[in-house]
Amino acid sequence: MKKFLNEFKEFAMKGNVVDMAVGVIIGAAFGKIVTSLVNDIIMPAVGVLTGGVNFSDYKWVIQQGVQQGEEIITPEVAITWGAFVQTIIDFLIIAFCIFIAIKFINKMRRQPEPEPEAPAAPAGPTQEELLTEIRDLLRKEVEK
Repeated sequence: MKKFLNEFKEFAMKGNVVDMAVGVIIGAAFGKIVTSLVNDIIMPAVGVLTGGVNFSDYKWVIQQGVQQGEEIITPEVAITWGAFVQTIIDFLIIAFCIFIAIKFINKMRRQPEPEPEAPAAPAGPTQEELLTEIRDLLRKEVEK
């Protein structure tokens, strides 16, 4: 039992597990912020642009509910496709916000300075220069 507890302690205290836990907690808080952004700021603006339409209210009723006074005998059966559209919009906005955050973080990371290039090896003579040199040497030999 003691060995099991030690293994668990070692697992739980690894840096990756702690980092992941912090990431999950921050991610949950970030999700709440983005959900509030969508529900409280973006969707009302979309509602105004679409003439007061609230996507969450849209549904396709398969079977009407039966109600007797205040008591519900049979609940309504419906496909709430508007809530699905709302969830897709939430996802797209969250994905976009995470993309922007990661892009900003990557930009803020310190870029490693490029290593200075090694000096290039001195270029040898071109073919024309070698031929000119050979010609001049041959002339000197002939003139002797």
